Amino acid sequence: MTRIEKLCVDKGLRMTEQRRVIAQVLSSAQDHPDAEELYRRASAIDPHISIATVYRTVKLFEDAGILERHDFRDGRSRYEEAPDAHHDHLIDVQTGRVIEFRNEEIEKLQRRVAEELGFELVDHRLELYGVPKGGKKPGQ
Repeated sequence: MTRIEKLCVDKGLRMTEQRRVIAQVLSSAQDHPDAEELYRRASAIDPHISIATVYRTVKLFEDAGILERHDFRDGRSRYEEAPDAHHDHLIDVQTGRVIEFRNEEIEKLQRRVAEELGFELVDHRLELYGVPKGGKKPGQ
C-alpha cells in the first residue's frame, strides 16, 4: 500500500480500484504533475480510467488534505502529496521544472516580518521563478 493509499484509508475514504491506481501514480511521481499528466500515467495502467475520474479524485484527495494543488503560473493546476515538512519551490520559467528547497534563513525572515507587522505566521507559500544563470528569459 502506498503512502497516499494509507492516508486515504486513515481518513476513511472509499478506495475504488481507479482511486488506488491514481494514488499509486501520485505516490510514485517525482515531479508535480497536472491532471492531464496524471490521466496519461494512470490510463497506461488502467485504460478504463477517465479524465473526469482523475479530476474528481484529485479534488477529493485535495479536500481531504492528502494532496496540495499548486498554480505555478503556467495555466494548469499541478499536484504533490501534502508534505510532512514545509518546503518552497523554485520554478524554471523556461522548462517548467520545479525544484523543491528549504532555507532556514528565509523561514526566519518570514516569521520576523510577520511578527514586525503584528502577526503570528501560521502558514505560507513561497514560489520563486527564474531562469538558469546564463539563460535568457522567454521572449528575449
